[in-house]
Amino acid sequence: MTAHSPEDIRKETRVYIFVFIALAALTVVTVGISYLDLSTGPAVALALFVALIKGSLVAAFFMHLLSERKLIYAVLVFTVFFFLALIFLPLGSFLNQVAG
Repeated sequence: MTAHSPEDIRKETRVYIFVFIALAALTVVTVGISYLDLSTGPAVALALFVALIKGSLVAAFFMHLLSERKLIYAVLVFTVFFFLALIFLPLGSFLNQVAG
């Protein structure tokens, strides 16, 4: 464990507070999207985009992915690849059945 100066701790605390405020603001934006007069598709796409930003903030700051080594990024990319495969492969099969 490394010792940190009080200034380092204050600086890190400010970052966490900023991220918290950003997450709270983005939550308000997501609720605001639900009140817009949008059809379901664009509303869901917009809400998912906001959720992607929120998830990125959580992963980068609270899970400390900004300061990790390259191996962590490789595992993360590998996980995202397989997640997308698990989402889109069944979708492709479904679309082939509907079209055929």
